[in-house]
Amino acid sequence: MDDYAADVLGLMDALELDDAVVGGLSMGGYVAFAMHRLAPSRFAGMVLADTRPQADSPTALEGRVRLRAVLAKDGPAGVADQMLPKLLGETTRRERPDIVGHTRALIESSSREAIDDAIGALMTRPDSTPGLESISCAALVLVGEHDEIAPVAEAEAMQRAIRRSTLSVIPGAGHLSSLERPDIFSRGLGDFLRAVL
Repeated sequence: MDDYAADVLGLMDALELDDAVVGGLSMGGYVAFAMHRLAPSRFAGMVLADTRPQADSPTALEGRVRLRAVLAKDGPAGVADQMLPKLLGETTRRERPDIVGHTRALIESSSREAIDDAIGALMTRPDSTPGLESISCAALVLVGEHDEIAPVAEAEAMQRAIRRSTLSVIPGAGHLSSLERPDIFSRGLGDFLRAVL
């Protein structure tokens, strides 16, 4: 995660941005946590969407090992088959085939190497829970109502641990709330940015 974080911080340097509202969804949240560990003064605000601060549990690690085996055998299409039911809420899967197709295409457009590297980064990420109380900038925690990967209860606990944070639960959405309910997600994000900037 620190490599991903250093890349984003390098981009901020190239753009001559001293600070920014930094946000991430799912794995992007883990990158945001890593960025905050490396350079907390660069944060004008933080957005944490459908993510969690904990490192992988032993059960989650076993699941990642199995997913790597699927990737080796069946490629990105196999990963899509495994992950789509976890990434998208039941309502989205039932009523929005366009979102299902779009999400599948995103996964299948990634190389085996990129997916394998990402799984490795997920498996080795540190526990960010102890650092939550050190986040002093304003923060927005967004979570899909039906997120099975980073459930609402975990988002609520994370929000309570970050002093200047608010929580927004996106109705009818799963783990990819920005794709599943972009109208509600964007409204919550816009309100937060107007208050911070």
